[in-house]
Parts: sequence; C-alpha cells; structure tokens
Amino acid sequence: MRLQTLLEARWIFVLLALLAIASSFATLWLSWLFLLLICCTLAFFRDPDRPAPTDPNLIVAAADGIVTDIIELDEKEVLKTRMRRVGIFLSIFDVHTNRAPIDGRIIYRQHRDGFCVDARRPDCSEKNESMTWVIQNPRVTIVVRQLTGAIARRIVAWAEAGDELKKGERFGMIRFGSRTEVYLPLNAKLLVNVGDHVFGGSTIIARLPD
Repeated sequence: MRLQTLLEARWIFVLLALLAIASSFATLWLSWLFLLLICCTLAFFRDPDRPAPTDPNLIVAAADGIVTDIIELDEKEVLKTRMRRVGIFLSIFDVHTNRAPIDGRIIYRQHRDGFCVDARRPDCSEKNESMTWVIQNPRVTIVVRQLTGAIARRIVAWAEAGDELKKGERFGMIRFGSRTEVYLPLNAKLLVNVGDHVFGGSTIIARLPD
C-alpha cells in the first residue's frame, strides 16, 4: 500500500475505527460491519506499482477503468484544436490514482467547479466538477481531464504546473467512482476500443507516428 494514497483516506479510517469501537459495546456484529468497511476502504485506496512502456511513441491510459466512448471533437479549454477523446469510467472497484500518459512537463493545471452527475452520462464532461491537466514533451501535447461523478466528490492533485513527470507517474486521484478523459492528437493511432478495460500507467491506448 502506498502511504500518500492511504493518507487521502485517513479521516475515513479514523471515523470507521471509532464507530467499530463504539458499536462493540452495543453489539458485536455491528462492530464487524465497520471492520468490513475498513477493509473495503483499504481495497479502494490500493495503489499498485506498474511498469510503463519505455517507447516514447507509446501513450498509456491515465486511469483504470472501462473505455466508455471515443469521439473526435474540439478541445476548447486549452489547446483549442481538434482532438480525439478517450473517456474512461472508473467504478468503485477500480484503482483511482491517475497517471501520466507520457513523459513530459505539466504546462497547465486548472480546476473547474461544477455538478456531480453520473460520470457515465455523456454530458458529464461539460457539467461536472473537473481538473484539467496538460502534459507536454517535444513530440506531443496531451490533455487529461479528471471529472467527479455521482459518488466521487473530491479530486486530489499531487503535482503542480511546472513539474516533470515520467510516463506512468502518479499525479492525482479521484475518490469513489469517476471519469478520466485523455485527449489525443489526431495523428496518433488508437489501440483501444469502447468496452476495453484499461490499467492506468501500463495499458497502451495509442501510438504516435515514427
């Protein structure tokens, strides 16, 4: 277990532990229920190390989850150009850390207030609270957007604008079910399809031309 990730759940662990102790004086089965919830929270905040491919032409998923949509559209917030968006839905059973899809420098980080509608809805990208990141290297510029969901209500940022990231390095997380979008240049060859389950930092989602 990774300490930085577990610290994001420290108050949850404290609350559940206190409830488990208090309920043990009333009924033992209720105490066991809170202990089970502690184990479930540990599972949610798991954060395994993963090897990232070293080929600079390969772009990896920024999050674990199911690819729910792949569409071509105008990225209007930062680059203001036509891109291909890969939307990844993270259920409560997925690892929720977000990882850099390429080696590069963070040149933009911006939080946007919004709603918390179901992250599987197609309009959530425009409505929900979000954090937009732009990661750039000499070859490519990638936009990653973290979106809250109906259950997820907190976007956590561990990196800052100006930081240099290695491919697969963690830059933040979203707590309890959410959506992560990766905006790719149109010349990148897509290597995933809608319905695929991807793993952040290791699943290759696209290849840049040589």
